Amino acid sequence: MTIRDWPATERPRERLLAHGPQCLSDAELLAIFLRTGVRGKSAVDLARELLGQFGTLSKLLAASRQTFCQSPGLGDAKYAQLQAILEMARRHLGEDLRRDTVMSSAQATRQFLLAQLRHEQREVFAVLYLDNQHQLLAYEPLFFGTIDGAAIYPREVLKRALELNAAALIIAHNHPSGVAEPSRADIAITSRLREALALVDIRLLDHCIVAGHRVTSLAERGEI
Repeated sequence: MTIRDWPATERPRERLLAHGPQCLSDAELLAIFLRTGVRGKSAVDLARELLGQFGTLSKLLAASRQTFCQSPGLGDAKYAQLQAILEMARRHLGEDLRRDTVMSSAQATRQFLLAQLRHEQREVFAVLYLDNQHQLLAYEPLFFGTIDGAAIYPREVLKRALELNAAALIIAHNHPSGVAEPSRADIAITSRLREALALVDIRLLDHCIVAGHRVTSLAERGEI
């Protein structure tokens, strides 16, 4: 039996239109994205199989192109479509930050950083550059690797801040391990950047660590 043969009240797309996307399970949302199943399996059956294969929806979304395309019912076209959807979501969240002040929209800031960094397989060190009203001027990844293994250069952060005429910064990086606790290296680089920025009267407002579904704020922990 295909999804078309199901009662209308049980079809994922009709349920989404009637009640909103929040009422759907991960498998039902994925089924809408897939649109069709494979021989002998509906889109929902295929979605459930894929979630079982990858473990979670998050891991499926973060899969490499090679891993994604090896799965039944998927391929380059679906991978490209998924990447476009994820990028649109990131840009939407970025536009929300540009409309409001970052410091008055802490939840929007966290959602934006999660969208940007949670799926990265390596550590990415990024900066939110803010004006004197704490509105977003730019978000830029600057360094890649690990905090211990890849050098973080305060002068590069400072140079870009001056180019943008930024008045304040929020720095962020991810922990691919999923552990949200800040390391000694995290705290040390925070201190170095705060001192360097203070020399030119630029404030470091926070250092956020993204790990899994969590965002840890060093400012909230009293580390800034």
